[in-house]
Amino acid sequence: MASKAVLVTGAAGFIGMQVCERLLARGEAVVGVDSLTPYYDPALKRARLNYLKQHAGFGFYESDLADPKATEAVFDAIKPDRVVHLAAQPGVRASIDDPFACIRANCDAFVCVLEYSRRHDVKHLVYASSSSVYGANRTLPYATHQPVDHPVSLYAASKKANELMAHTYAHVHGLPVTGLRFFTVYGPWGRPDMAVYLFTRAIFENTPIRIFNDGNMRRDFTYVDDIAEGVLRTLDRPAAPDPTWNPERPEAATSSAPYRVYNIGNNQPVKLLDFVATLESIIGKPAIRDFRPMQAGDVLETCADISALQRDVGFSPSTPLAEGLRRFVDWYRGYHGV
Repeated sequence: MASKAVLVTGAAGFIGMQVCERLLARGEAVVGVDSLTPYYDPALKRARLNYLKQHAGFGFYESDLADPKATEAVFDAIKPDRVVHLAAQPGVRASIDDPFACIRANCDAFVCVLEYSRRHDVKHLVYASSSSVYGANRTLPYATHQPVDHPVSLYAASKKANELMAHTYAHVHGLPVTGLRFFTVYGPWGRPDMAVYLFTRAIFENTPIRIFNDGNMRRDFTYVDDIAEGVLRTLDRPAAPDPTWNPERPEAATSSAPYRVYNIGNNQPVKLLDFVATLESIIGKPAIRDFRPMQAGDVLETCADISALQRDVGFSPSTPLAEGLRRFVDWYRGYHGV
């Protein structure tokens, strides 16, 4: 019997678009859901959707997942057997500026997705967490067995809350759930509020780029195609109870319930100033640097331990930063007519 449609929330988003495209390319029926909020220019979201609508097998609902009745209607119409939940209010700064929007989009919406996934007997729910959950932890590389009890932004706390909510549904209802902690995703069709996009625009427009903490930061930049591949690999491997899980010495990333958490990162942190230098070389002109102090909610360094992902799904990101940035700049030139 043919599989039912895969429901992808946040389908008009940066990562959501790439995941939808890969699912469609392998012959899946895909239904996207997005509320098209104006966190950044909705024209970019609509451009992504228009690209996806060129593919046969793609359907779309514009809907607010934090509205239980609206989400129920979407699930009743689609009856998905698998769900990829990528919809969220992104951004550390945004969660500081508007905490209510952060919690509504990231927690209220997620409990709706969990509940209707449970009611529709979804076979696997894969959802986006974030490297932000590691918070004040300075033990590198970040590993999923480490505690994540000291978030330094409300955004990070909302993502930790998602992991706790997911475990509850796995334990109480037997819903298979897998959380993916993404590390600094970049690439074509990326978000305009992220460093890669901001820096590229500033260099082309001869305006200053803001470099925080004097550039003394390192990030595990991860190319979006690698993220999308990791999502599909984990989607194809539904979470199952860990037979070795010991409640007296509980492992944080697995459970006696069908629950898993993985990191997806490039596992090669890059100094921020080296990142800027690489981008300058690709664009062919220097950046105007505006050095600033550390921002509230930021962390100094991220680095993903991806050994569990490699072991369980046989995958690790591999796109070099220079190649990924070159692809982004090529897309940026085309999209903006530069």
